[in-house]
Amino acid sequence: MIAVETIGLLLIEDYSFIDAFYMAVITISTVGFEEVKPLSESGRLFMALMIIVNFGVVAYALATFSYYIIEGKFFELMERSYMQARVDSLKGHTIICGFGRYGREVARHLKEQGQQFVVLEENLAKLELPEFENDEILYVDGDATQDEVLKEAGIDRAVALITSLNDDSDNLFIVLSAKELNPKLRIISSAHSKRSRQKLMRAGASNVILPEQIGGFYMATLISKPGAVEFFSYVTNELDSDIGFEEIRYDQMPEEMRGKSIHNMNLREKAGVNIIGHRYGQGQYSINPGPSAALKPGESFIAVGSQPQILALRNYLNL
Repeated sequence: MIAVETIGLLLIEDYSFIDAFYMAVITISTVGFEEVKPLSESGRLFMALMIIVNFGVVAYALATFSYYIIEGKFFELMERSYMQARVDSLKGHTIICGFGRYGREVARHLKEQGQQFVVLEENLAKLELPEFENDEILYVDGDATQDEVLKEAGIDRAVALITSLNDDSDNLFIVLSAKELNPKLRIISSAHSKRSRQKLMRAGASNVILPEQIGGFYMATLISKPGAVEFFSYVTNELDSDIGFEEIRYDQMPEEMRGKSIHNMNLREKAGVNIIGHRYGQGQYSINPGPSAALKPGESFIAVGSQPQILALRNYLNL
C-alpha cells in the first residue's frame, strides 16, 4: 500500500519521491499531519480511496493476528519453527515413521541408547505420553508417505529410517521414497504378511520385521526354554538390565585397528567387552569367534558388555 500511494502521488500530484513517500507513510499510519502540498480534486479522491483501503487492510491484519493469538496458531507456528530448526541441525540420526505401539518402543530404546531420532507423525497427540514428558521429542508434523515431509526430517542427513505403520502399502511407499531420496539409508520396516515382507525387501528395505511371527516364536519358546527366553529379555534391556550390545564395523574402526585379530585388539582389557559374534558380508554369522578372528571389509564384530563397558568400547575405537 505504501508503494501504491507513493506511485499514485508521483503521477497525480507530481510530488517528489520523498514527499510522496512521506505522505504515504503518514496516511497509512493515521498520524494525521498536514499535507505536504495542497491536493487537487483527483489527489483527494485518490487519497480518500487509499484511506478506505488502508482501513480495511489494518482491520484484516488485526483480526488475523487476534485469531492467531486466541486460537494458539501464533505459538504453534513458533513451536514448529523452533522444532524445524532443531531437526535441521541433526546429522546421522534415525527417522521413525509413525508413533504407534512399535514406534514408541523404538523411540524408548533409542532414547536409552543415547541415539538421536526424529518422529514423523500426523497426530501430535500421540507424542504426549508420560514416559516422554521429561524429554523433548523432535518431530515433524506430516504424512510420512510424502517426499516433502521426509525431506523436512532430514532424510539426506539420516543414517537410518524405521517405518512401522499399520498399513503395509504405506510402509512400502515410504521404503520406495526413502530409498530414492537417500540410497545409502538403512531402512527397517515392519510387515504383517510374508508376501509384504518380500515386496518390502525388493523395494529396498534392509530388514523387514514380522511382529506377529516374532511374538509367536517368543511365546512358544517360553514353553520349552523359559530360562533362555528370560535371559534374552534380560540382556535386551526388557527387564532393565545393564547389558548392552555394540556392532563394530570394519569401516568404523581406526586405520591402525583394521585387520587386527581379536587377541591383538585387546578389547577385553581396554574396555571389558566380549566378542560373541562375527558377521560376514552376506549376513552369515560365526558365534563366539576365536582369538585369531579378524575383520575384513564389509564385516563386523558383535560385542556384549555392561553399559559402562560399551561406552568405554566406543571411546576406545572412536565409534
